[in-house]
Amino acid sequence: MGTLLDIKNIETYYGLIYAIRGASLTVEEGTVTAILGNNGAGKSTILKTVMGLIEDQPDKGAIEYMGRRIDGMDTEDIVQLGISYVPEGREVFEELSVRENLLMGAYT
Repeated sequence: MGTLLDIKNIETYYGLIYAIRGASLTVEEGTVTAILGNNGAGKSTILKTVMGLIEDQPDKGAIEYMGRRIDGMDTEDIVQLGISYVPEGREVFEELSVRENLLMGAYT
């Protein structure tokens, strides 16, 4: 098994304010990974940066998916690679498992 997602020293801004400074994360194939932290710690911003949802970000660093650079790609192209993001507060399908709900998120 290899590296699925590799986030290397990314920096993301909202205007002139640092939202993320020097964040790195490696996700290996076949593992479960969680990003934990207090409100405002940057968890959602990291995911939005990976998804290309924050224009012209990351300002520094690199994001690779299966060895391919994805920072700077359009969000729709990132989704086509199989990466998706489900923001907080979204409704889920109660009759589906957690895994099935996550898989459904890849199609929305």
